Amino acid sequence: MSSIKPWPRLRRGLEYDYRVLKVRQDMVADPRTGHEHPRVVIDSADWVNVIAVTKDDQLVLIRQFRFGTQETTLEVPGGLVEPGEEPGAAAARELEEETGYVPGRVVRLGQVHPNPAIQSNICHSYLALDCEKRHEGKQDAGEDIAVELHPRSAVPQLILGGAITHSLVVVAFYLEHLRAQAGGTR
Repeated sequence: MSSIKPWPRLRRGLEYDYRVLKVRQDMVADPRTGHEHPRVVIDSADWVNVIAVTKDDQLVLIRQFRFGTQETTLEVPGGLVEPGEEPGAAAARELEEETGYVPGRVVRLGQVHPNPAIQSNICHSYLALDCEKRHEGKQDAGEDIAVELHPRSAVPQLILGGAITHSLVVVAFYLEHLRAQAGGTR
């Protein structure tokens, strides 16, 4: 049994809304001493990541510029879960919007907290199988995405070689690996 107690929030700080996330600094109390401490909280809608696989075992990956690292990254399709939307539906929607591929079926792989120290949201990972190209995609304003196909068997080399560095994408592939080891869908 854990002796760790919740830290009560004493005051909710001012919230700054940046469209895709909200940031605030709350004051909390240490449950052991009662001393006050400031804590930053980032609220966002939940996210989805989609490992998309074509009928001929090709991964549908995307390349896009990321402002945090000021670099172009290789990732799986993904994005925000809209209010009232189921994560599995968001996964299929994001895949089609970003790539023009439509899945034959979508399998839930699992979920993680991206950074529970400061973030409140969940990242859901899905496997989209039997994907077929239907159109060129309908990227959101402010997106510039290039679609790439890679052999599914290349995942270990893409990660270990540093082509894929986004931690939540690596987690999605790890969840898929664990599911396959446990006898799940592949």
